[in-house]
Amino acid sequence: MGYFVLALLIIILFVLIRSIRIVQQAKAYVIERLGAYEKTWDVGLHVKVPFIERVAKVISLKEQVADFPPQPVITKDNVTMQIDTVVYFQITDPKLYTYGIEQPMVAIENLSATTLRNIIGDLELDQCLTSRDVINSRMRSILDEATDPWGIKVNRVELKNILPPKEIQNAMEKQMKAERERREAILRAEGEKRAAILEAEGEKESAILRADAKKQQQILEAEGEAEAILKVQSATAEGIRLINEACPTDAVIKIKALEAFQAAADGKATKIIIPSEIQGLAGLASGIVEAAKKD
Repeated sequence: MGYFVLALLIIILFVLIRSIRIVQQAKAYVIERLGAYEKTWDVGLHVKVPFIERVAKVISLKEQVADFPPQPVITKDNVTMQIDTVVYFQITDPKLYTYGIEQPMVAIENLSATTLRNIIGDLELDQCLTSRDVINSRMRSILDEATDPWGIKVNRVELKNILPPKEIQNAMEKQMKAERERREAILRAEGEKRAAILEAEGEKESAILRADAKKQQQILEAEGEAEAILKVQSATAEGIRLINEACPTDAVIKIKALEAFQAAADGKATKIIIPSEIQGLAGLASGIVEAAKKD
C-alpha cells in the first residue's frame, strides 16, 4: 500500500511539473481546452490544467524568410522567363495562423506565384528588368492584404532572380556591348576634340606671345636708335656751340670742312664733289707741304 501511494505521488508530481511551461521570448503558445481554442500564452511562466488543456501549437513571432523556387511567367510581349521570389513575413496573430488556413506556407507560395504571373503579364520584358521596385511593392501589397485573415503580415517581397531565355540574354549582351562601344567612341571623339581645341589655343597663345615679344623688341630697338640719334644730335649741337664760342676764322672752317669730306670719302664713296673754296684751300695746303719738303 505504501508503494502504491508513493507511486501515485510521483505520478502527480510528474504531471504537475509537465503542466508548468515557460514561454520564451518571441514565442507564443496556442492553448486548447477539450479540443477548443482557450487562449494564447505570451512570454512568462504558465500552468495548464492537466488532461484538460494542451499546447496545440508553438509559434515563432520572429520575422521569417520564405525562399520560393523559380516560377515560369510570361510577359506582355510573350517572353517566357523564370523568376524566383523571396518573401519576408511575420506572424502577428497566433490564433488566426493556427486555425485560419491549413499549410499557410504552401498557400503563401501559391499566392505569390499567381500574383507574380498577373503582374508580369501586364509588363513587357524591358519593363520587368527595370521595374523591380514597382513589382516588389505591388506584390507586397497584394500578399499582405491576402494573408491578413491568416494572422500573417508580409513585410517585404523581393525578386531574387529574373532569368530570360538564353537567346534573349545573348541579344541583350550584344546590345549592351554595342552601347558600350558607342559610348567609348563618343568619349574618344570628345577627347580628341578637346585635345585639338587645347592645342589650337596653345598655338594661338604662343603666336600672341611671340608677336608681343617681337613688338617689345622693336619698341626697345626704336627707343635705342632714337636715344642714339638724340645723343649724336646733342653732341653735334654742343660741338657747334663750342665752335661758335671760339669764333673760328674762315681758314679753320674750311679745314674742318675738308676733314669732313675726307671722313665721308673714307672707303664709302667713289665720287665726291668738292666746293671751289675747299679746292683752293687744298691747293694751298699742298704747296705748303712741298715747300717744307724742299727746305
